[in-house]
Amino acid sequence: MQRNIFDSDHDAFRDTVRQFIGKEVVPHIGEWEAAGLVPRELFTKTAEIGINGLQVPEEFGGGGIDSFLFNAIVIEEIGYAAATLGGLQVHLSTVLPYFFEYADADQKSRWFPGFADGTLVSSIAMTEPGTGSDLAGMATSAVRDGGDWILNGAKTFITGGINADLVIVVARTNRDVANRRDGLSLLVVEAGMNGFTRGRNLDKLGLKAQDTAELLFDNVRVPARNLLGEEGAAFSMLARNLPQERLTIAVNAQATATAALNLGSDYVKDRKVFGQRVADFQNTKFVLADCATELEAGQALVDRALVALDDGTLSVADAAKVKLFCTEMQARVIDRCLQLHGGYGYMREYPITRLYADARVTRIFGGTSEVMKSVISRSLGL
Repeated sequence: MQRNIFDSDHDAFRDTVRQFIGKEVVPHIGEWEAAGLVPRELFTKTAEIGINGLQVPEEFGGGGIDSFLFNAIVIEEIGYAAATLGGLQVHLSTVLPYFFEYADADQKSRWFPGFADGTLVSSIAMTEPGTGSDLAGMATSAVRDGGDWILNGAKTFITGGINADLVIVVARTNRDVANRRDGLSLLVVEAGMNGFTRGRNLDKLGLKAQDTAELLFDNVRVPARNLLGEEGAAFSMLARNLPQERLTIAVNAQATATAALNLGSDYVKDRKVFGQRVADFQNTKFVLADCATELEAGQALVDRALVALDDGTLSVADAAKVKLFCTEMQARVIDRCLQLHGGYGYMREYPITRLYADARVTRIFGGTSEVMKSVISRSLGL
């Protein structure tokens, strides 16, 4: 079905992004996977075609675009190509909204020009080894010492944590609170601060070219001017960005599932068994028909949610519905398309194998499928 949420400016931007990915990204995926991360200079290259500064105000060198649709195009084109930009996608779609919403004038002048030209990339450190999704139970803490905060703790599973220049760290700054969700703050830790060290680049099942780090904070002295937003209000600040974060994951899931269908369709048209093309078997046709139908449903959900996000009406529950459906659908579609590849689908030289491994985590990060169901059920009064 025809999509009607994009105009000619979006189409021109999509063409630019697609050409860039084909030239600067796809040929290097193998070497980046072997290295465990994308090269830092990739981020200045993406900035040259306007990706990094899409929503950065014009006065700081950005595009000043309020709409999220251009961001969605970048996510989609990366997914369609079965490619990766490492931690850049999290920086653009998950982390930057906190800066846009809560940075003061001083912070904007210090950081926004670097966001626009690609010399600064950010990450966010929430998860801890012993807490998982229970953010209110985190142990990382910071105490005030004159004009600084003294930060101590450890974070894990931090996307982009190796390459990031700025890391938003969620820390407990007040324990004397009745509600344990209160007393959390966002502190921006900068590369090179004493006591801030990066641990392992974690060895994951998939997303091999996306650096995922352990981060350690040992009496890191963070200037008070690096407090992002209101002290003690981090939990509500984090919740405010959940719809966009989860929609971002859904957009990626939809795009990579579409890539899987394309790969599966191309493969069965070329592959012959028992004297005929795999595509000529009725089972193959039915499997791909099911995949195409599920993708159509997912695309309708994604497009409605993108419009709602731009309108400011996308609720936490509705974003959870989109993430739940699209990530679960992604798993089904990629699995079926890998099956159509037969034994070759298990070989890493085929992109479908990478898609299969990369897709598994989308039902976990940003809130597990079980958490999404809990959010949705609460919206039903259950």
